[in-house]
Amino acid sequence: MKLMDYGLEPIDFNDPAPTVDKADAGLSRRGFVMTSLASGFAVASNPVLAQAITTDSKGLVAGEVSIPVADGKIPAYRAMPAGPGKFPVMLVVQEIFGVHEHIKDMCRRYAKMGYYAIAPEMFARQGDVAKMTDIPAILSQVVSKVPDAQVCADLDATLAFARASGHADAKRTGLVGYCWGGRTAWVYARHNGNLNAAVAYYGLLEGLKTPELRPQDPIDFADSIKVPVLGLYSGIDAFVKQETIAKMRGLINKGGSGSEIVVFPDVDHGFNADYRPSYDKAAATYAQKLASDWFKKHRV
Repeated sequence: MKLMDYGLEPIDFNDPAPTVDKADAGLSRRGFVMTSLASGFAVASNPVLAQAITTDSKGLVAGEVSIPVADGKIPAYRAMPAGPGKFPVMLVVQEIFGVHEHIKDMCRRYAKMGYYAIAPEMFARQGDVAKMTDIPAILSQVVSKVPDAQVCADLDATLAFARASGHADAKRTGLVGYCWGGRTAWVYARHNGNLNAAVAYYGLLEGLKTPELRPQDPIDFADSIKVPVLGLYSGIDAFVKQETIAKMRGLINKGGSGSEIVVFPDVDHGFNADYRPSYDKAAATYAQKLASDWFKKHRV
């Protein structure tokens, strides 16, 4: 599957027609596959369109950092204002393409808004998706092998790293996730009740559950979430059915977290990804305003 087709047809994410990717052949699953971030965009995200936004780092401290975790270290991209002070934390969670240039750019955009923005590489143990060329291979060989417990532990470690830096106000913490990271936004909001707020861009609400790695999907625990989550979804997304969104909305309304879901009609999955053909400038601009207002409302 090529980038142009991603989001246009449903995928069984637990069995996504796996293919053999030459760049991934013989990859060891022992220890950490990634010890540093790749530069540029992920290979599978090509062709990168000319519309792709590049945010400069003027007035920022931006670059790669290394986060201690229970079994070693994972790479991450951090951006924050260059001036003195402690800044509210924004956890930025990647798409299936890892922490590539678009996710780094989102960190810089949030840093320009005054945040300590940090994106840990969530697939560091399972594989280097930056070098892989095929989307089904990324899903079957890497993404499907990432446990929710590992994700939550790594995000906990990222917050601890931010807190220890002396530049972050850990009492004001938000999370924004895109695609795969959109599902993670719901999962981590359930895991960490001290999170002030989260925003989930078109994250899967069901279909990734497995007994050992991902015991529940967001649709299974929606009514027990305590953290306010804003879900930003697409009206013609083949990955997330409208009836599923309607069910999710009903469940979060019962839960009392104050979570909300907004559906953008006539736009597709990945409408915020400005390097992809799914990008919709009007929807992305309005979604960013909604996200920014959401975080301000909840004191992030």
